[in-house]
Formats: sequence, structure tokens, C-alpha cells
Amino acid sequence: MHTTTPKIIVITGASDGIGAAAARLLSAAGHRVAVVGRSPEKTAHVAREVGGEHFVADFTNLADVRRLAAELDAAYPRIDVLANNAGGILGDRTRTVDGHERTLQVNHLAPFLLTSLLLDKLLASRAAVIQTSSVGARLFGHLDLDDLDHDRDFTAHRAYGTAKLENILFTTELHRRFHDQGVSSAAFHPGGVATNFGAESTSFFRPLYQSRIGKMVLATPEKGASQLVRFAQTEPGAGWQSGAYYEGGRVARRVNPQARDADLARRLWDRSAELVGVDAR
Repeated sequence: MHTTTPKIIVITGASDGIGAAAARLLSAAGHRVAVVGRSPEKTAHVAREVGGEHFVADFTNLADVRRLAAELDAAYPRIDVLANNAGGILGDRTRTVDGHERTLQVNHLAPFLLTSLLLDKLLASRAAVIQTSSVGARLFGHLDLDDLDHDRDFTAHRAYGTAKLENILFTTELHRRFHDQGVSSAAFHPGGVATNFGAESTSFFRPLYQSRIGKMVLATPEKGASQLVRFAQTEPGAGWQSGAYYEGGRVARRVNPQARDADLARRLWDRSAELVGVDAR
């Protein structure tokens, strides 16, 4: 059941790929879309296409995330949907200006901080918070709260898979802490999509995603965005289950065993709040 009331929808990572596709689809359906991206030119271009506002932020700098949250809070009387879509598999192990491993920060800590800073508005709006996760959580992820930066076992794929696992744990814990106050949450795997995924990495995925064959066999960005669009336009309980992780349009049956660990989700939340300097609530 699709809503007929236009929503205010914030999409990060919306200057390209499935974020841009979702922005176009949701705008065409009558919603007001805030386009968030790293590239000023590409972000402004998508915003012009969809008739929405654009906001520029680099998630490798948490000061940018704090500024973004303040700008979004000032710009909108409510936020009905926050789509934490920015992220990806990155390159060699590097530290951000904030001192965190880059994959961890871009994929998990930055969206965690953005959500936390906007939480009062999201609660007042009875919002949905959507995480773009990945099957990589099951294939490569292993969370060690004593080594979030993978100092002992870094590979680009392990860091990415673990960050996508953290997206799922964040989703379940957000549901546990705040669903009874009105906030809903979901995470999803968009599938293999013909985007710039892996372009900044040495991942073995990169040749596929950059090849002509890859462009032929991978799904279109619009197909990859379809679940995000569904979560944004339908109500939890009617169109989807809050607190769940989806693959192929359904609640995933096979997940990383750590994704079902409620105590790990709680401890990850508290540790993340400590690292980004917000109240764990």
C-alpha cells in the first residue's frame, strides 16, 4: 500500500548510483527529496533533475556530518525518511582526519552520527530510517568491538563486510530503542547493481563493475533502488517489517550469525556513540 501523502525524504550518497535513481523515482512520485552527496557538481545536478535541495558532505570528516545534520535540521520542519545510502568498498587501510579506519567511518560511524544528531526530529516525524547494507555482511563481515579499525586483520573486503554488518546491527538496535517512540528502521541488500561500486578500491569486484560485461549482467540502478523506494513509500507493518534486514525484497533468511546477536548490537551502539561523541540514549 503506497502512501498518497508527499514525504520529505533525505538520501545520502544520492549523487550517483542507486541513491540518484531513488531520488528520481521518489521525486517523480511527488515526494520532496533532499539530495546529499560528496561531489558538489554531481549532487547539484541530481538535485536540479528532481527539483529538490542539495547538501554536500564528505563522510570521511565527521565535522562535515555535524554541519550536514545542522543544515538538514534547519531546512526541514520534519524528516519522514532518512536513507543512509552513502558508503562502499574503499581502498587500502587509511585513517580519516578523525582517526578512524575509513571504511568504518564512511559506512557506519558517519551515518550513525547523522542519525543520532537528527534523532529528535526523526522521533517527532515518526520517521523511517533506511540503511543500504549488503550481502557482504554475511560473506566477509566479522565484528570485533576491540578492533573496530581492523588493525589486526584488515582487508578491504573484511572492512566492507563488517561495516555492512554494522549497518544491520544499527538497524535492529535503532528499532529496539526507539520503535515504541515512533521511529522505524530497515536495512537491505540492493543486489549487484551497475554503478561505480568499488571504483575507489583494489577489490576484485572492481573489474566486473567497470566492465562492459558487468554493465550487461548487473541490475540497473533503478532496480537496485526499488527496495529503498518501497520502504520510503510504504508504512512499516503494512509494507515492511521494522528492525529487519532484506534481501531480494524479503526478510533475509540467511544472515551472518552476529547479525542476530542483540547484545552485540547494543554494545556496538554504545561504542559508536562514544567514538563520535554523542549521548548513547
